Amino acid sequence: MKQFVLKSMPRTIIVMLLSVVMIFPLIWMLLSALKTADEIFAIPLTWLPAIPQWDNFANALKLAPFGLYIWNSIFTAIIIVFFQVLFAAMLAYALTQFTFKGKKLLFQSILLTYMLPAAATYVPSYVIISKMGLLDSLAGIIISNSISVFAIFILRQAFMQIPTELLDAARSDGASDFVILTKIMMPMSKSTIFTVVLISFVQMYNNYLWPSLIVKSEENFLITVGLNRFFTTQGTFAEQWPLIMAANVMTVAPLLLLFLILQKWFMKGISDNGLKG
Repeated sequence: MKQFVLKSMPRTIIVMLLSVVMIFPLIWMLLSALKTADEIFAIPLTWLPAIPQWDNFANALKLAPFGLYIWNSIFTAIIIVFFQVLFAAMLAYALTQFTFKGKKLLFQSILLTYMLPAAATYVPSYVIISKMGLLDSLAGIIISNSISVFAIFILRQAFMQIPTELLDAARSDGASDFVILTKIMMPMSKSTIFTVVLISFVQMYNNYLWPSLIVKSEENFLITVGLNRFFTTQGTFAEQWPLIMAANVMTVAPLLLLFLILQKWFMKGISDNGLKG
């Protein structure tokens, strides 16, 4: 036992050091949000604020409607993730349970689209959204992101791990495809689904380039677009840096809260056989 502990100690130390490196920017951002501008730019560096400036958060909200931006991002991300999981589950079910000509080619074609750079799809997507009359709207963001190749692939791999005997028994009892999908396959793959939900939510919440191209009205800004506009207009003034840090803290807070809620399922989903291929 002692020998095992000694062997694992270097690995543990490395993991701890990497964890500190990764979490340090978040800690520094939070501390900077509670400092004055002079404390942020002080030399030598001051780690802790002399007096926490909690009003930096309120002042940041006065300069820009970050509450609206965050709501837009959360709302669109939730709707997008719902449709991504719904469509991915139906397509993954068809790819694993149905037999039809060209099924392998269809799956390969879906994976091929995942290899394309995202920027390569912007022009045709912009034209389609424009013809649908959905430019400068949250609906345009939602519809254009409602399909996820990543979700299709992950759910297909998870569905392939479900014993065929169980599905055959359900069919022999008269269960329909809808019942098998919703009552058997999805519940048995819920850890993988939660993992997809968390990853997709973070991706959509942090989505910047595509929303910045199709959304121009401030009332439709996502937090990424709004934060960038706030930085470009206020970031050149050193006295505004505490407010910028406060805005960043408010931006990442929903993601940290979501991870704390779903971390159990996320860890289980990562180690699940459904993700191993």
